[in-house]
Amino acid sequence: MAVTFRRAVDGDIGLIIGLAGASGSGKTYSAMRLAAGIAGNKPFAVIDTEAGRARHYARQFAFDHADLRPPYRPLAYADALKAADDAGYPVIVVDSFSHEHAGEGGILDWQEEELTRMAGTDWKRREACKMASWIKPKGDHKKMVSRLLKLQAHVILCFRAEQKIEIVTQNGETKVVPKKIASGFSDWIPICEKNILYELTSSFLLTPDAPGIPKPIKLQEQMRPFVNLNAPLDEQAGRKLAEWAKGGKTTEPKGIPITASTYGLIEDVKQAKAERASAQALQDAAQALAGEPVEVTVQDTSVPPPFVWRMGKWKSAHIADIDTSYLEWFVENGKDGDHKEATRAELERRQNQVSLMGSESEEVA
Repeated sequence: MAVTFRRAVDGDIGLIIGLAGASGSGKTYSAMRLAAGIAGNKPFAVIDTEAGRARHYARQFAFDHADLRPPYRPLAYADALKAADDAGYPVIVVDSFSHEHAGEGGILDWQEEELTRMAGTDWKRREACKMASWIKPKGDHKKMVSRLLKLQAHVILCFRAEQKIEIVTQNGETKVVPKKIASGFSDWIPICEKNILYELTSSFLLTPDAPGIPKPIKLQEQMRPFVNLNAPLDEQAGRKLAEWAKGGKTTEPKGIPITASTYGLIEDVKQAKAERASAQALQDAAQALAGEPVEVTVQDTSVPPPFVWRMGKWKSAHIADIDTSYLEWFVENGKDGDHKEATRAELERRQNQVSLMGSESEEVA
């Protein structure tokens, strides 16, 4: 067979994201938020094995729902995923994918059925047939994974997790320790076939002590800028990942220094001109609309940018350009801890500047 090579181009990458967590870790809600961000204004599909629990979120998110009932064979999941993909949904959420492994009729049950079929209750024969009893369950699991990787839609798989221990021997002493997975996490172990989390584009562990905050099991370097590991997964993360998967650039503000009074004007110009506009074009447009000169410069990307405010109506404006009254309001009412600390520091700087100017005036007098 002839093999043809073509220049690799970025774009049209199908995301397959895994979220594993215990009850109360926020995996279903996080999956919904990511899906909403990826899907944009379109509804997404939810394949539900949890007795319709996904419908609890029907008032918050726009999605179409389907129940998947036992037996939870691998190809039953594959068929459900294909049906959603053929229907044209941009995103498919599966909650929970753990049933394919440990649910009623899943591959663990199936292996036991095969072992009983081969050896009955003859325990000596059962031991001899144990490896052979995995052939059909594992074979269909591989077929399911192969189909999963070929889907056009983006996919988010939810996995249950449970606390497990193992007995190990250390320095000749037998100990009971929390079980670890390959990525190094211990205590909470995803319930799934051991390799599937590493077949996905990315996968994360969520824990009850920090609901929604992702701990990476697998996270490629090129995706790290789009996932905040210190905050809950949300629609913004989904939007960024979707834009990256398309091969485009994220729509995060580019850090162009402008004054707060002209923010709305410049933002409109930026939207009209998009990224094709040069700094001079932005300056000309702003001057024409505002009737006054506005200094607009593009930062040198070879050095780290200065602190840029990214909250509320001041999104993309420098914190030094924001009215004191708004900063004082945000210190009392804002929710983002990092921005509140930056705000306090800026207010303190301004107060010190005022005090210094007052001292200088006294010395002159």
